[in-house]
Amino acid sequence: MALVLAAQRGRCCLWALRRQRWNQVQRFVKWASTIGGHNIGKILIANRGEIACRVMRTAKKMGVKSVAVYSEADRNSMHVAMADEAYCIGPAPSQQSYLAMEKIMQVAKVSAAQAIHPGYGFLSENTEFAELCKQEGIIFIGPPSSAIRDMGIKSTSKAIMSAAGVPVVEGYHGEDQSDECLKEHAKRIGYPVMIKAVRGGGGKGMRIAHSEKEFLDQLESARREAKKSFNDDAVLIEKFVDNPRHVEVQVFGDQHGNAVYLFERDCSVQRRHQKIIEEAPGPGINPEVRRRLGEAAVKAAKAVNYVGAGTVEFIMDSKHNFYFMEMNTRLQVEHPVTEMITGTDLVEWQLRVAAGEKIPLMQEDIVLQGHAFEARIYAEDPNNNFMPGAGPLLHLTTPPPDSFTRIETGVRQGDEVSVHYDPMIAKLVVWAEDRQAALRKLRYSLHQYNIVGLSTNIDFLLSLSGHPQFEAGNVHTNFIPQHHDELFPTKKATPHEVMCQAALGLILKEKMLTDAFRDQSDDKFSPFASSTGRRINICYTRKLSLLDGENIVDVAVSYNQEGSYKMQIQDETFLISGEIFNEGDSVYLRSSVNGTVCKSKLVILDNTIYLFFPEGSAQIGLPVPKYLSAVSSVVMQSGAVAPMTGTVEKVFVKAGDKVKIGDPLMVMIAMKMEHTIRAPKAGVIKKVNFQEGAQANRHAPLVEFVDEEAESK
Repeated sequence: MALVLAAQRGRCCLWALRRQRWNQVQRFVKWASTIGGHNIGKILIANRGEIACRVMRTAKKMGVKSVAVYSEADRNSMHVAMADEAYCIGPAPSQQSYLAMEKIMQVAKVSAAQAIHPGYGFLSENTEFAELCKQEGIIFIGPPSSAIRDMGIKSTSKAIMSAAGVPVVEGYHGEDQSDECLKEHAKRIGYPVMIKAVRGGGGKGMRIAHSEKEFLDQLESARREAKKSFNDDAVLIEKFVDNPRHVEVQVFGDQHGNAVYLFERDCSVQRRHQKIIEEAPGPGINPEVRRRLGEAAVKAAKAVNYVGAGTVEFIMDSKHNFYFMEMNTRLQVEHPVTEMITGTDLVEWQLRVAAGEKIPLMQEDIVLQGHAFEARIYAEDPNNNFMPGAGPLLHLTTPPPDSFTRIETGVRQGDEVSVHYDPMIAKLVVWAEDRQAALRKLRYSLHQYNIVGLSTNIDFLLSLSGHPQFEAGNVHTNFIPQHHDELFPTKKATPHEVMCQAALGLILKEKMLTDAFRDQSDDKFSPFASSTGRRINICYTRKLSLLDGENIVDVAVSYNQEGSYKMQIQDETFLISGEIFNEGDSVYLRSSVNGTVCKSKLVILDNTIYLFFPEGSAQIGLPVPKYLSAVSSVVMQSGAVAPMTGTVEKVFVKAGDKVKIGDPLMVMIAMKMEHTIRAPKAGVIKKVNFQEGAQANRHAPLVEFVDEEAESK
């Protein structure tokens, strides 16, 4: 009986959400006939990647033309292909392209765009750009410049919020930025403290000082990153709340004085102070706390006469007390989870409110239905401190999108994740009638997201979303460090059954090529036109050497007459059969291992076999011959190398300096992040190969050490 009632409730939730979205469509049909009268028939999107594509999809739905701008590095990108018009605005560095206000404004004039949508990042929270749009008579799809200014300076925003009755955390937001003053206030507040750039956002210019001893080092690092990211190195000091939750509220205001909240999102699970997985609504938050959160957020929005989409961010302690952290005066990366639980299109709301319309729904009309997750898929290596990477997407397949599964991306198979910009590949967004169902759908969809060509965080997201404490909703900002051992388990040897499947995939691929050669060859009896294992002077058994990580696994393969194979690994024997077949744009391997049938996606590129199963994946290598391995080695034993292509921001050492293992050598900026290069060993510096401001390619020798033999003499 309980199961029947649960099923009925689920159907009711689904029906309610579908009805809500149908009503939204009806409203759109009604509004679509009027938007032309508000002088927004063409918009320029001053951004790139997935957010540019996201805005264009809604613009197309509304019958609004879209204009793209792009850097030379993005000439062949997805957002350029999607746009009605596209204009190149400069070289790859964002300072010369996506941050070049005058160039973007010139394109707006040439293209006759009536409005500019800034997306997120770049110029989205730039007061000068919002004012420039106003001066030029172009609608800025965002809040007034005064709100951006007041909320963009964290010290000012805290004062405004405190005066408006919004709870704030204890800290120092003063103008005296001397080391002595900041250090004294940190001591007064009590360690640990958070050092934050006053114009910060996205985790930039943010550091934690756990003690007075490390305060100045963390202060300098925060200032350096703040200067680079925001051209302002002023900081504030806040009490660091241990294991807090990061809970934010989506708000929306219009030009008629109305403001509403669209419930909260929990964005607590982060690495490097940057979000990695978000959900709505927040787990374990009761309706009363939800109401108080929403009302506090609306109070914050009204305090600055807010217009458009905004997010009020709070930190929440274990007792659900919450404190204002900052307000993001733009559309957030994670806005899709809010759309999924409210049946809204926030970009459509942005365009309509910017055109002078009232908010489409009042507070009592906004209904929360179900639960949604967003997983950010990044080009990064979680096992190497989430080091971001760049490179080509040689193979890319995704779960099929539907009403309850969204894939927000700006790349396609064959595209390249550029070193010049953020390493995010896509956002996977799912919805279901409750949190557990949504979590199951998230994991199922992550298994279907298959990428070859660069390292990604997909396996880590699977590990994270499957952790018992995450399943229970016990999330906080220290979640990843606290559960590090469970989230980063020691890699186990690949099961021999999987090694056999990799060998089978290789053999069948070889057979396909051989059969193709035979079909085109005039000599049908050539030994090279046979795929049965029979060759001149070759017996029916062959040995394949595969790489499982760094371990070589030898597989003895015997060809059976009926087309099956006997494979032996060490003292285990397996009877193997199978076939390769196409399904859509993908190649699959159906295999039988000792009678157990399995289907997996098969990708063979260069010297690697990739198998993607419903429950996981495997990456099996083919050994490189010894005469090539020396050439391909990039490890420099006598110094430090660049972990990725980037710009040398600061150099700490010079020739002749003595360093200990772990000492900082230099700081690099790459893919919008700061990376400290540390000494791999103790020794004496022989040579520093790059000066501050220089560009270094991945694996380039940055610092050379004096040879140990020479040093001992």
